[in-house]
Amino acid sequence: MDDTTAAPTRGARSRDDLPAAPTATLAALLGTDEADTAAALDGLVHEALGRSPDQGTTVVDSVPHALGSPATAGVHRVHGRDTAGAPWSLFCKVLQHVRHWSGLQQMPPPVAQHFSDTFPWRSELELWDPRVLASLPRGLRAPRLHRLVELPDDRVAVWQEDVAERPLAWDDSAYAHAAHLLGRWNARSTTDEVLAVTDLPPGFALRMYAEQAVPARGLAPLADDDLWGHPWLAGDRDVAEALLALGEEIPTLLDRLDGFTQALPHGDASPQNLLVPADDPDGLVAIDVSFRSPHALGFDLGQLLVGLVHSDVVPAGRLPGIAAAVVPAYVEGLAAEGVHETPASVREAFATSALLRSGFDGFLYGELDGARAGDPPSATFTQRVGLARFLVDLYDRTAVSPPRRRG
Repeated sequence: MDDTTAAPTRGARSRDDLPAAPTATLAALLGTDEADTAAALDGLVHEALGRSPDQGTTVVDSVPHALGSPATAGVHRVHGRDTAGAPWSLFCKVLQHVRHWSGLQQMPPPVAQHFSDTFPWRSELELWDPRVLASLPRGLRAPRLHRLVELPDDRVAVWQEDVAERPLAWDDSAYAHAAHLLGRWNARSTTDEVLAVTDLPPGFALRMYAEQAVPARGLAPLADDDLWGHPWLAGDRDVAEALLALGEEIPTLLDRLDGFTQALPHGDASPQNLLVPADDPDGLVAIDVSFRSPHALGFDLGQLLVGLVHSDVVPAGRLPGIAAAVVPAYVEGLAAEGVHETPASVREAFATSALLRSGFDGFLYGELDGARAGDPPSATFTQRVGLARFLVDLYDRTAVSPPRRRG
């Protein structure tokens, strides 16, 4: 899981509006003393790329990332030139035990302790488990893992391929292609062998998020009449009321999801985490797996749907078309691997899990404090409200028996 569980405040920044972590030293990323760093880098680059680095050209760049990801300590691109003058590059992500995460300070102490004790901070490494690698269908792969460096105090540096990407316009056909590959992967991940990669029970990750984050970060501000009386939100009180009613059903919704066919998912299959490699324009490279417990077939479609809306790349007005494109493509992907789940089951699991993960707490309340009378809301603020409205409507259209609304 990579979403924060801290309760929002009126003046808090969005979980998407976070600075990059400071750049790490090469010695720290390699787990060496300064005196041994040059030899360690030479060995790594030779092992990974078959080349010898020109040590004087090596640069460590920090890659911006959401600091709300509890298990991510830093993301870095290490690059330079080899002794023949040709460029080389490697990617290094540092994972950390959640006790190091600054977001714990925003939680009530008992919640913070439970979160720290139970969060599976190393689960991203499961992407390179041989059972998971074998489950990836043709056309979908993991980045090459070059080395794991165990660092002090429960941190690990994950040295991996720096994937050269081809720009992709995410039109409906691109979404459908990704959904098809996810369907194939998810189908191959329903086997006992792949499910055994984790010892977490079905629905654990989403349940943890819905039971710990959603009440504080979602339901509490939704119930704030003063907040929803603000001119930017007053016309959308029906969204808040619908979500509050659905909030009362969260335990039932989670239990129902656990009854569907389970797969070990990507967990955060947003377009940002499905890279199009320059050397294979029809393929995808899966990165940054998350929410690594079994979930219902259709779960992975939720992040595919909302990822670029959260990043303000795709407008909320495109959500209906994306949803219409991904479900049949995903079902076809399942069937291609011999898993014949009904479209209705996939749609319900997709709509329910997307609602629980992204419907309650994506509002940009932090923008309200700086607003002056008469100021219009930002486009991003409005898009987030539109996303929540769509997820409520999507759930209502697909659920077997949607909860009765208040009033």
